[in-house]
Amino acid sequence: MQILHSVNDFNEAKQVIVGGVNSPVRAFKSVGGIPRFIDRGEGSYLYDVDGNQYLDFVQSWGPLILGHCNQMIIEASINALQNGSSFGAPTELETALAKEIILLYNGVDKMRFVSSGTEATMSAIRLARAYSGRDDIIKFEGCYHGHSDSLLVSAGSGCATFGSPSSPGVPQDFSKHTYVARFNDLDSVRSCFELGNIGCVIIEPIAGNMGLVPAENEFLVGLRALCDEFGAVLIFDEVMSGFRASLNGAQGYYDVVPDLVTFGKVIGGGMPLAGFGGKDEIMKLLSPVGDVYQAGTLSGNPVAVSAGLSAICQIKADVGLYARLQDLASRLMDGFAQEAQKRGIALQTCVRGSMFGFFFNSKEVKNFDDARGSDTQFFASFHQKMLERGIYLACSAFETGFVCSTMTQEEIDRAIVACGESIEEIINE
Repeated sequence: MQILHSVNDFNEAKQVIVGGVNSPVRAFKSVGGIPRFIDRGEGSYLYDVDGNQYLDFVQSWGPLILGHCNQMIIEASINALQNGSSFGAPTELETALAKEIILLYNGVDKMRFVSSGTEATMSAIRLARAYSGRDDIIKFEGCYHGHSDSLLVSAGSGCATFGSPSSPGVPQDFSKHTYVARFNDLDSVRSCFELGNIGCVIIEPIAGNMGLVPAENEFLVGLRALCDEFGAVLIFDEVMSGFRASLNGAQGYYDVVPDLVTFGKVIGGGMPLAGFGGKDEIMKLLSPVGDVYQAGTLSGNPVAVSAGLSAICQIKADVGLYARLQDLASRLMDGFAQEAQKRGIALQTCVRGSMFGFFFNSKEVKNFDDARGSDTQFFASFHQKMLERGIYLACSAFETGFVCSTMTQEEIDRAIVACGESIEEIINE
């Protein structure tokens, strides 16, 4: 495979963009090799600047559930753009998209749109702290909620401890209000509640940032009960799983209703858009009704909202969409597992709707410690081999993969064949 243009583009980018990329994982640091510079996308495929074609299981890290260059989303975006790219004023489109989300999610009475998942989670936590009147929060090791200071925190010597900053530039005074618990471990959560003055708990109910690791139903039920017991606000971060795992995200799998929900990715149809919503009694604390300040010049941008509204309307209209996507994702993961098993390689797999994940690990993965026990070196080699065969996977062992509506069983089967060939080649090296 010829990648000379990507090599040259990467070298040039590094002269003017830090690390040559505008988001760290894109640099391929954990898997090695040169990131492919993309020229265009179409349906299930990406095409790089060297003309190579890749079956894309990243789908812009989740937003493109309808694939690249969906015609209806393009038309909606162009129509909106022809009326103006930004107004800094309300539009009817924002109301229409908010109504669609509220109709599909229990416990969401009101919405507020922002431009990124980081903004959504940061704002939801500020709102939750104001409602509860407490400063301390609980997050879970392995869950990622954006790069705001309070959330760039890792566990210290144990799971029920004060967090410590996981990035330079994050003051200890900020991180001391963040407690880090173990995913799928209620005892660690209770310990945090007993140690701190907890105002809210934020969690990915279907975690997608340590690989795909869903919460156990009993864990989320218990988490809801603990929040009620201690008077804390429960926030579900569905930036990734919202409209990806099912039409109503994690609520399609769990009978647990949070107090606040954050959204992103799919609700923007590939454009920069995110949001948060929840119970009216909490949301009404937001300015201009209440005193909790949050604002953004491009919040509810008409082009992004038009793209998102088109995506949601298409998804709703396709009654069998999620069943088909889950069948494709399951076919892919079952195929990967069989190819690995044939060659004596341990592989754990998981599917939730159109999301999938796999770990080169002999143990079922239930939390971040389990995920870290995976063979990341084998994954790095596997990623490179698959890329050479035209299969574009997330360039980290701790990211989730995605299928899209334009994919076919034949394309899935081609990826499975590539999986077997890649594993075989690694073993024989």
